[in-house]
Amino acid sequence: MGQPQKLIAAEQQIVSLGRVLQSLREEDHVEVLIESTISYLKEQFDYKLVWIALYDRLNHILFGKGGITPDSDTSFLKKRVVLNPGDLLEQVVIEQRPLGVADLRVEIRVAEWHKVADKFQIQGTIVLPIRYKDRCLGLILLGSERWGYLLPGEAKARLMMVLGELGAVLYQHEIKLQQKQTKRPDEPLLGLLDNLRTLNNLDQRLEAVVQATHQFVSPNRTNIYWFEREGRYFWCRMSNQLVKINRESSSQQAAAGMTVQELSDFYYALAVNQIVSIGDARSSLKSHFTAKLLQRLGVRSLLAAPIIWQKNLLGFLAVESNEPRIWTETDKNFVQGAAGLISLVAPTEGMESTIKQIQDDTQLTSQVAQAIYSEHDLHKTLHICATRVLTRLSATRFLLLQYNPEQNNYQFIYQSQPNNRRPLTFTLDALKQLDGQLLQRSNQAVEIENLDEDLRFFNWRLPLLENGVRSLLVCQCTKGNTPAALLIIAHETHRSWTTLEKELLWAVSQQIGVIVRQWQLHTRTQQQEKISQTFEQCLNILAQVQNGKASGENYLERTALEQIASVLDCPLAVLLSWSPGQRWAEVIPGVITNTQFGVFSDASIPIKAEALIQRALAQKGHLTLKMDDLPSETRKWFNGPDIGQILVMALRTNTDCEPTGVVLLADHNERRWSEQSLSATATLISQLAWWRRQKQITQLLESTTEELRQLNWYKNRRLEEMQRTAALSLSQIHDLGIPTNELAQMRYQLLLRQLDQTTTSMSGLLKLEQWQLHMSWETMPIASLLKRSLERVENLLKQQKLWIGVHGLGQPIEDGELPKNSSLIRGVLASNSQSSMAIAGDIVKIELVLHELLVAACCRSYGSRIDIWCRRLDECRPVDGASSTEAACRQISLELSITDNGKIEPQLMAALSHNTPKDVLAPSNLDQPPGLHLLICQNLMHQLGGELHFYQLPDHRVVSRLLLPLADNNS
Repeated sequence: MGQPQKLIAAEQQIVSLGRVLQSLREEDHVEVLIESTISYLKEQFDYKLVWIALYDRLNHILFGKGGITPDSDTSFLKKRVVLNPGDLLEQVVIEQRPLGVADLRVEIRVAEWHKVADKFQIQGTIVLPIRYKDRCLGLILLGSERWGYLLPGEAKARLMMVLGELGAVLYQHEIKLQQKQTKRPDEPLLGLLDNLRTLNNLDQRLEAVVQATHQFVSPNRTNIYWFEREGRYFWCRMSNQLVKINRESSSQQAAAGMTVQELSDFYYALAVNQIVSIGDARSSLKSHFTAKLLQRLGVRSLLAAPIIWQKNLLGFLAVESNEPRIWTETDKNFVQGAAGLISLVAPTEGMESTIKQIQDDTQLTSQVAQAIYSEHDLHKTLHICATRVLTRLSATRFLLLQYNPEQNNYQFIYQSQPNNRRPLTFTLDALKQLDGQLLQRSNQAVEIENLDEDLRFFNWRLPLLENGVRSLLVCQCTKGNTPAALLIIAHETHRSWTTLEKELLWAVSQQIGVIVRQWQLHTRTQQQEKISQTFEQCLNILAQVQNGKASGENYLERTALEQIASVLDCPLAVLLSWSPGQRWAEVIPGVITNTQFGVFSDASIPIKAEALIQRALAQKGHLTLKMDDLPSETRKWFNGPDIGQILVMALRTNTDCEPTGVVLLADHNERRWSEQSLSATATLISQLAWWRRQKQITQLLESTTEELRQLNWYKNRRLEEMQRTAALSLSQIHDLGIPTNELAQMRYQLLLRQLDQTTTSMSGLLKLEQWQLHMSWETMPIASLLKRSLERVENLLKQQKLWIGVHGLGQPIEDGELPKNSSLIRGVLASNSQSSMAIAGDIVKIELVLHELLVAACCRSYGSRIDIWCRRLDECRPVDGASSTEAACRQISLELSITDNGKIEPQLMAALSHNTPKDVLAPSNLDQPPGLHLLICQNLMHQLGGELHFYQLPDHRVVSRLLLPLADNNS
């Protein structure tokens, strides 16, 4: 019959459990509840020691309510136990979960229970909390004589059900008790409100609030602290202790100065209308600020409610206790309500001054607006605004900043400060993203009360602090992703401003935004004018280059680079230049305005291997690069530690044309170029590419035209000479007939050799000088040269009835005249052939030039005379073997001047003298003979190392002055 007996025992446990739960629900008396619970534990569980205690949350104490002991002595079970940190019982109360001890005799965390455990030999012990929801109402201690004794699962479940019901009943009993004992704050607050209506001034009202609060909360002290914005500190304006001692001096007794800097967290909590509660082991502030605040006030508990009017912190109401205290919700509500009443009555003290201040602020904003729209001098307008705003806000500096997108920083465009303060000369970095968003969201001035501690505008902190700025008001004048203009009011001490003052500055800043926008438009206009002037100057440069007024190597490139650099306002602009087919780039410096920026002008830069050039050539437009991103080989030919970024663009007219260079511009790493400047720069660089290409093509065509003209003239004159020589030889052969004797045979052979020489010279002309002239080197006595030249113009002299005279070769001829017959001319020249002077160079071409000059002189003269003047030009130069103080003189050239009395056009003379610029498209006397032939002779003589000049003497004779190189004695 074992099974029925077990069922009966289980039924008895259930019946006992139901009985005790019902008794707990129906009983209201706490002592009876405790007794019922103890009886159930004694009946159902085999524990020698049972202790039940209730928890006092306010004092953190356990009150023993009885229990079970082996000797039935329960007097010590009703003692009061103070919970200490680290105690096992405190751990159960705080964590609200059961804890087991294997041997209570050796557990050091329950020191007061050692004697009990030793006396009754209690070992295995379990401590369970009596709780309801999240509140601990007490605990039960169960001790056994067995080591490590624990509850089985079924017994633990019954015990937890009993404790849960006991906790619920105790909670309801506590609530009812609190409702009976709780003070209601509404009636005292209504009475206080009625009392405040009857009082006349603010100090009397503050005194009434202090008395009512002190009476309701019953702390050790009740104080009202007032906030001074100028110094950012709190002072005790009213106190219950001061009222009792001396009522008249209450307003004069200031606290030692609780500065905001000392207790910043406390201040910021009050500023956002948050009540501060510091009690026993609890605080609404951080631990280190809590300790500092309690130490500063000399208390152990504090309850402070802010006094706020129009979002401005006026002060706070504080109740202070010298003992640890947990403030109830009723206390908090009353203190917060009393502080609210002060917020309502405080503004009435200075209502008249406040109304007047509002009127003055309205007048100030209207005056600022009137000044903006009536004054044309913007600086004068800002001076008026700054003076009035600084006086109204009692500030030190009025700062107006404008964002420079190219420099990526803020620059002071206007500032006002006292006469004993220096203007700020630095720039401020661009705003961080969070600071920019803060200004965009704000509809009033952003306040920085303590620049040393505030993390906002952190990247401005150091330069402002170094210049004495300690607090700020910041407004954006124009809205945008990046605020284009900012207005800053600065002060040299830590202080705060009222909401009214911040709204006033915001209104002024929006009006000043109108001025800033005018400046921005003016700046853009100036930039447009600068770009327009740059384009105009570039066009003038092109005109100067085309007209030949500009001189100097790479004048076009250097001047264009100066204009391009002026658009971007960058300190370095160079050109990496080359001609098609070249392998190395030449560095053409244009602008280097800073010694910290530069390139090595003598650097060898391979076009194909240089990464920077290749990247520029691969880009259709301009390319911007950071200096740190360039290869080490490229950085070697840069010379400047401040180079942060570079802009490169290839000189290319279109994709089919060969590039002729790369323009390189450099600036600081922080520099930001506007799209307008970059577009203008790209246009100028592209225009420079076209100008260079046009210049190169023009030079090529002019050079080719000049060479072809020389070649054509040279070949015509050679062919004329060959035709003349061949015709003369053939005429003589025809006159000679068939040779019949030895003398005639010799004469015949001589004429054949002359024809052979003519044919040979013709072959050389066709072989060596097809498309360009071939310069040879040979010598000829000047007498022979003149003789051959005079023989060729003999017939022309006869036709023009001219006399000719040669001067400077041996003995002068009487009367300076030559007979008309050719035999006498040749005889005279032969008689003077003893002169050793000989010219060196391409004799054929020199002879043709001399012939051209003689023909021109003969053609423009008739029935007069032509004189040929010869003389040596000597120059002293140091030569090898001469001392340092001596110079050896040697003959270097021959001056051969041909003078005639013919008439020549002044325009032709001026063109030949190169005194006027040459317009290729304009008609000129040099485009056709004889001017064209004379111009060819000039250029040809320059290539041969000589000179040819034309001018007129005062007696109107025309002079063709020819300088020929003389041969050395060893030639």
